[in-house]
Amino acid sequence: MTHTRIALAAVAACTALVGTAACGGGSGAASGKSADSGTYTFWDPYPQFDGSSAWAKLVGTCGTKAGVTVKRTAYDTTDLGNKALLAAQQGNAPDVMLVDNPVVSTLVEAGILNKMNEVGIPTTSVQKNIIGAGVVDGAPYGVPIGANTLALFYNKNVLAAAHIDPASITTWDTLTAALEKVKAAGKKGITFSAIGTEEGSFQFLPWFWGAKGDLTHLDNADGQAALSLWKDWVDQGLAPNDVLNNTQTTSWQEFATGQYAFGENGTWQLANAKKTGFPYGVISIPARDGGAAPAPTGGEFVTVPVQKDSARYTTSAKIVSCLTNDANLLSTDTTLSYVAPTQTAQNQQVSAAAELRPWVEAVAAARGRTSNGLGTRYPVISQQLWAAVQGALSGSKSPASALQAAQKAVENHQG
Repeated sequence: MTHTRIALAAVAACTALVGTAACGGGSGAASGKSADSGTYTFWDPYPQFDGSSAWAKLVGTCGTKAGVTVKRTAYDTTDLGNKALLAAQQGNAPDVMLVDNPVVSTLVEAGILNKMNEVGIPTTSVQKNIIGAGVVDGAPYGVPIGANTLALFYNKNVLAAAHIDPASITTWDTLTAALEKVKAAGKKGITFSAIGTEEGSFQFLPWFWGAKGDLTHLDNADGQAALSLWKDWVDQGLAPNDVLNNTQTTSWQEFATGQYAFGENGTWQLANAKKTGFPYGVISIPARDGGAAPAPTGGEFVTVPVQKDSARYTTSAKIVSCLTNDANLLSTDTTLSYVAPTQTAQNQQVSAAAELRPWVEAVAAARGRTSNGLGTRYPVISQQLWAAVQGALSGSKSPASALQAAQKAVENHQG
């Protein structure tokens, strides 16, 4: 689950540092490759999966089916982005590379990735909002292997004791009223991550977008409403002060104590949810005035980096197509607790595990952080957004002044 633990700003900055050691040393790719070498290099951000894992075996099998041997190398997410930039400059990028979705636009801007249509890889079966994070100037530069997003886990025991029907929570007002009833009943309200990293921005975005906030105008009234909501919860004791330092993991640990009514977290916590010892449910994060708020998509894209020998693309495309066919997506996404990016595989997932239905619905309403033309501007905007959240929740600035300062900083950076 590398989803949001990305040093996006560092990856973007590395574009300017690609010729220096600051981008990491060495590349795992073979140099002097040719189309008939028999070995294709593959990089992914899954160091947690060793050679005996189902994922590693799938990668190897897809190589075999394409008539080649795949040499797989796994890196930490940030390290992968940095090494990709350096390897491209040195002319030894991997043949196929799996990268976290917000990094795609950075690599495209650096001239590293091929358009999918130019290497013969179709993307029409993928949900538009999921593939959106990999689209630059109307062209997809990768295929998602799956997606995850955020929703609200709730503790059924805590809600029942406070006489709250989770189905009644459809707006910010109804959610806040529920938190107040929970507090009055002696339990705790909601926990989330507001830490000063990409995780904090990732968790704030559903509320920001749910207020119809605009990432190109952070300081408008809609964005201020979202930040005021979070600040009011903290000030009123409906959310704990430690959200300022909570990662998504520590926030989950708080929810798992059984004392909280709600925990904002992601698909990747499903296995842990079953271990809490109390009954839980999942609802979409509500938009301010009703309906599901758009949450950001997490997940990785399979890409085909630019090679000196373009004859290699035919085999690379076969490997990508194998990794992303519906049967393999179903297996992979079950392993990773991802929602599949195609409706066919999603339907199979829900048939096998009904508890995935609210996550499929949440992913359908989600959007990519770099979508709508934001591309490489997103890391700068995100950094200022999480700084504004920190400033407002800590009490050092009002929501309005925090977001005004954030917008000014973004404009100064972008010139």
